[in-house]
Amino acid sequence: MRKIREEERLLLTFLLQHLHLKQEDYPFNEEVDPYEGDKMGSISLGGDVSAYDGDLIQVRYIDIDQVPVVITLTKDTKGQLLDLDFWKEDFSKLLVYPSPEKLEFM
Repeated sequence: MRKIREEERLLLTFLLQHLHLKQEDYPFNEEVDPYEGDKMGSISLGGDVSAYDGDLIQVRYIDIDQVPVVITLTKDTKGQLLDLDFWKEDFSKLLVYPSPEKLEFM
């Protein structure tokens, strides 16, 4: 576990705003659990991992090495944020964390 980074907080807030959802309805913890040793940027937001209930939004980002990255915000059956998942097409390390203006909506 580690403290949520400001860039992650900014991205989460932006995605929720794009969905017209309030952060009060989908709060995220100050502590997150990185997946894969923080290689691709995916983090667990504290929801119930055994109770996946779908994707809230999926966006695309092109990393600095020109490799596409799909970013998915998910929720659990209790309506809590589950994770912010990054999938880089070649499975390489995320080089530059995306800012909201670099995202493409799918």
